[in-house]
Amino acid sequence: MAANGTTERTSLVHSNKEDEENFAKLKAYQPWAFFVTFGGYFMAHFSRKCYSTVKQQLQKTAGYSAVILSAMDTVFMGTYAAGNIVSGKLGDTFNPTTVLAIGLFGSGCCLFLIVLSLWLDILSMSLVLGNVFIIAVYFCFGFFQSTGGPVGTAVMGNWFCDKKSIENRGLIFGLWTCHQYCGDITAAVCTALVLGANLHYTYAILIPACTNIGWGYLTMKLVADPADIGIVTPEVKIRLEKLKAKQMETGSTDADEGPAPITYAAALRIPMVAQYAFAFGFFKLTNYVLFFWLPYFLGKHFDPVSANLIASLYSVGMMPGGIIVGVVSDLFGGRRASVIGTFMGTLMIFLFIFSQKSEELSAVALLVMLAIMGILVGGPNNIITSAVAADLASHPSVRGNNKSLGTVTGLINGCGAITASIGLLAVGPLQEAFGWSSVWLFLMGCTFTGTALMGTKIYEELFPTPVSSEIEVNLSV
Repeated sequence: MAANGTTERTSLVHSNKEDEENFAKLKAYQPWAFFVTFGGYFMAHFSRKCYSTVKQQLQKTAGYSAVILSAMDTVFMGTYAAGNIVSGKLGDTFNPTTVLAIGLFGSGCCLFLIVLSLWLDILSMSLVLGNVFIIAVYFCFGFFQSTGGPVGTAVMGNWFCDKKSIENRGLIFGLWTCHQYCGDITAAVCTALVLGANLHYTYAILIPACTNIGWGYLTMKLVADPADIGIVTPEVKIRLEKLKAKQMETGSTDADEGPAPITYAAALRIPMVAQYAFAFGFFKLTNYVLFFWLPYFLGKHFDPVSANLIASLYSVGMMPGGIIVGVVSDLFGGRRASVIGTFMGTLMIFLFIFSQKSEELSAVALLVMLAIMGILVGGPNNIITSAVAADLASHPSVRGNNKSLGTVTGLINGCGAITASIGLLAVGPLQEAFGWSSVWLFLMGCTFTGTALMGTKIYEELFPTPVSSEIEVNLSV
């Protein structure tokens, strides 16, 4: 008996020491995973923003019409939305870092092709060929650009899986989602430096082309899952045990067989995924309208320089928004729906003020209001596609399958982008027929609808039941 007790204690000590070593390895690798995935999404925004900063040169110097430039944006938004849904599934089916790298390589190659067409002046050779070529390239560009969000989020979810990281998931993902704003700002600075140094404007596109390809090579060195390099923390053990139990149920005898990626139908059956996907669409529509139409609206009341400066405060406010929502939701035990609902309710008050007084507000009042609105819109938008998606993908119904986060994030991103793109079509006619007051009221309605879609989750967070019975979702369909 004494010998058995000694053996058990020795085994327990060995197990604890092994867990500590694995935990130390996990924490040591987390900054690298954060850095590489952050950089990948940063590159996506850097490259697409650099193109938009030289639109004037593309029209005046290269000869592309406003119609073609608009068609490029439309094609990009369509393929980017569809690509998000497909990319998430690809990231769960194949090696996520390979999918990320292909996205970066493809983005770089598309930008190289655009630069090459500008250097060769294809448009002057054939108007039809030049226009079709650049639209076709941008069609592909949208698909390649779509990998960063869903697949990067999946890799982050794999590495930040320990208890402490899950407790601080809002803060971690809030910081991580700053990649888009850092990329946009870097693009603006890069273009300003290129044009300020009297270099040809195509260098503003060539630079992100090179950096995308370089970062793609770096991304290939990233390990997608700690279990792939033998880092098995207690959390990973639980996940593997759940997976093993599921394999025994399904009669799988291959010990090395990894989890099969969940289907779109199975992902939509995870509680709240469908609701969040459509809610995000309405929130994203509000963001799109404010982002794209604010300079136009303000230009009717201020000079162009002042209008763009005031509008930029909205974008500045969006950056800390994700961090604030993430930290607050962490402090309230991960009750993200309640925090998002509070932010959206506050936003509706600001939109109502805009609907009544937007024509009378001073520049100072607009600066303050738009900065706050940036926080109110940016926070929920950033957190839904990162921390909330990670929460949903770790739902008990998934049963240890870590090949679900990419699909879930892709569905939320893709459905949101499609809903927002369709909704944008209403803004122009509304503004012309009924004035700007109707646009702000329309956004109030969108914000209310998105919040209402999260109503059941908000109620569940505010009034939790003593015993919650989790419904297992059949993921085999």
